[in-house]
Amino acid sequence: MKNYMQKAVTSDDKKNEFNPPSVTAYMTPARKLITFHPDTEIIEVVDTLLANKITGAPVLNEKKELVGLIDDKDCLKVLFDMTYHNQPVNNSTVSHYMTNVMKTISSHTNILDIADTFLSSKYKRLLVVDEDGKLVGQISRRDILRAIHDFNTNAK
Repeated sequence: MKNYMQKAVTSDDKKNEFNPPSVTAYMTPARKLITFHPDTEIIEVVDTLLANKITGAPVLNEKKELVGLIDDKDCLKVLFDMTYHNQPVNNSTVSHYMTNVMKTISSHTNILDIADTFLSSKYKRLLVVDEDGKLVGQISRRDILRAIHDFNTNAK
């Protein structure tokens, strides 16, 4: 293609190219995540979620393997167990309420693909795993918002 000066048009304008960063640029690393054990009392989970202003956390077994996820919605079931089933809260553990239906992604996934996953699913957080399936971090919708903010700030 040629412009009005009959010179070839090149696409050297690299600053307009979008090269999405890897999940590792925006995820919370595993070492900073709050995690729970299947035997943790559910009331401790409720207290921890409230105290840390988070909505959920991964569940790891004694070998530090990812076995589930517990979130605020799972904890809402406690109220029904207390009132309708007359179950004492102190006897309930994470293993009773957690879900093993969770979405994991590779640590090599870019944030554009993650945003697409969030748009096409109900997930609010994705657990990031390495090639061996070990938890390396977590990324949430809020983390993607931070990425959008950074892109906008850097584009100016």
